Amino acid sequence: MSAPPFDSGWFAISGESLNRKALRASLQDVESGAFVLFEGWVRNHNDGRKVLQLEYEVYEPLAVSEGNAILEEARERFAISRVAAVHRQGLLELREPAVLVGVSAAHRGAAFDACRYIIDEVKARLPIWKREYYADGITEWVNCRVK
Repeated sequence: MSAPPFDSGWFAISGESLNRKALRASLQDVESGAFVLFEGWVRNHNDGRKVLQLEYEVYEPLAVSEGNAILEEARERFAISRVAAVHRQGLLELREPAVLVGVSAAHRGAAFDACRYIIDEVKARLPIWKREYYADGITEWVNCRVK
């Protein structure tokens, strides 16, 4: 499912390329003096292996629900004005953005702290699984821990 047009205060999953300009525009307001954007890209290596592509699988209902809970936690913990985040699903090429987190605030410290909190929690808590496609022809799921 594609992300809806950006609106402050939501978390979404998208099957299409992520639009950092639209996210930024949705978070601008006259009360904010700072904007922080985290953009996670597909890189060409992991653990000493050459990566060609990534694929994300997502359990979307839970990911969106938990993602929105994380955004709400950030609003409660940090003095921020606006916040939004979106994560890709499907097959991604090198250099493509896999996740965007945007935060606006009156001051930069709160914006940086909230952005870091959000991406760390998204990576730890959301049901998003990553498969790497390596140059040697092997594909593997990474960071899939069984508890």
